Amino acid sequence: MDARDFGRELSTAVVAFHEAVGARLGVTAVDQRALALIAGKGPLSAGELAKEINLTPGAITGVADRLERAGLVRREPDPGDRRRVVITAIPGAFGQVFAGLGAAMGEVAARYSPAEQQVIADWVVRTVDVLKEQTRLLSESGRPAPGRP
Repeated sequence: MDARDFGRELSTAVVAFHEAVGARLGVTAVDQRALALIAGKGPLSAGELAKEINLTPGAITGVADRLERAGLVRREPDPGDRRRVVITAIPGAFGQVFAGLGAAMGEVAARYSPAEQQVIADWVVRTVDVLKEQTRLLSESGRPAPGRP
């Protein structure tokens, strides 16, 4: 198996996992991406979230509605501007679904020495950078993928 095969296997497994998470919670992959940003960066306005994930504010309304229905976020008045609403992640709500994954990945990591874990971490960081760059390039091209209208 070469690097492309590993990458394809990893990508397929990650997508399948997130589809299962989405089915369990009643949210989409985009919703999960939005929630990860909100949980990581703290409360965000709909406009800020729209810029972060390159969606329209109207589309963010649907994202926020689904996340709120799933009990993963709440809308609150912005403490800095009471006319504005921010979307806040509910602490621990998303983590419950990922608890099993976290424990299993901890067991996997424990099989490796600290030096090996550093190499793996380097690979993961570099892989994430490649994925972000490729996502940016695909998003900026403005052309549909081959075989799509």
